[in-house]
Amino acid sequence: MRFIVLGAGVIGCYVGARLAAAGQAVTLVGRPRLTEAMALQGLTVSDLDGYRAHVAPQQLRLANSLAAGWPAAPDTEPTVVLLCVKGGATASAARELAACCPAGTVVLSLQNGVENVARINAEAPQLVALAGMVPYNVVMPGPSQVHRATTGTLRLARHPVTEAMLPLLTAAGLPTALSDDMLAVQWGKLLLNLNNPINALSGLPLREQLLQRDYRRVLAALQLEALAALKAAGIVPAQVASAPPHALPYVLRLPNWLFTRVASRLLRIDASARSSMWDDLQQGRGTEIDDLCGAVVRLAARHRVPAPCNAAMTQRVMAHRLGQSWTGAALRQAVMGP
Repeated sequence: MRFIVLGAGVIGCYVGARLAAAGQAVTLVGRPRLTEAMALQGLTVSDLDGYRAHVAPQQLRLANSLAAGWPAAPDTEPTVVLLCVKGGATASAARELAACCPAGTVVLSLQNGVENVARINAEAPQLVALAGMVPYNVVMPGPSQVHRATTGTLRLARHPVTEAMLPLLTAAGLPTALSDDMLAVQWGKLLLNLNNPINALSGLPLREQLLQRDYRRVLAALQLEALAALKAAGIVPAQVASAPPHALPYVLRLPNWLFTRVASRLLRIDASARSSMWDDLQQGRGTEIDDLCGAVVRLAARHRVPAPCNAAMTQRVMAHRLGQSWTGAALRQAVMGP
């Protein structure tokens, strides 16, 4: 099996590097800044459990477009595309996929949010779009290094191709489970991802931010609105974290002395970990806020459920100025009110 990572950022490079280190054929399609560095230095991959490996440049195929990265001749092995672009770029990536990929090519969405498979299907209906869920945080200390900073198990939609992928992913050190209800899994992950904008606006590493109760109270408010919208929609989110989805807001609001005991697994985070949204804000790039808080607001509106905190968080991120950061108390007041 051959893998093409379209959108080789932190997640794409981590998954691709683990596969390549295990001997799988991998093409990384990404920005020239990254592909040029990897062409010279290769790619070092590590994690908080002590794993470390270096993938030499000759072990990777690198490209700046899908057309340049697609096999020039028909391949005897099936090609699977791992789509890792941010949600706002999904439609344009799907058009690129439609132009390059033979009908029936499997495109596995390893993206945040719950709407990307529908976007792929709208632009490239001849392809097989499958949902995936990446549970962990990955950071990029340099253009030729990726580091997994939290733990978790990949979840993929059950399909003959993902069943064939399962032993390859496991052998590559990417524990994976298959699911028949990926919408529930994706919403379970989105509940956790509602912390991404909070972390981005705090300017703090993830663990340090989660140890401040005011920030956690904001996250709990965002999650409670999402849970109310999900209940109205008849969607039961899957458990992705150590605590069940409906218990998360109550755990988050605990005082610190109790939270650190009850949520010890949740706090198993590398000191370097930050949300990718923080990096996007620092680089002046577009964020995934519309795929996170925006998705909650849209679901709530469809079912006539209020979601003012998620709407306020969306506005705060969109109005962010470079160099600005929010204390927990200030963000709580801005999002939740006095």
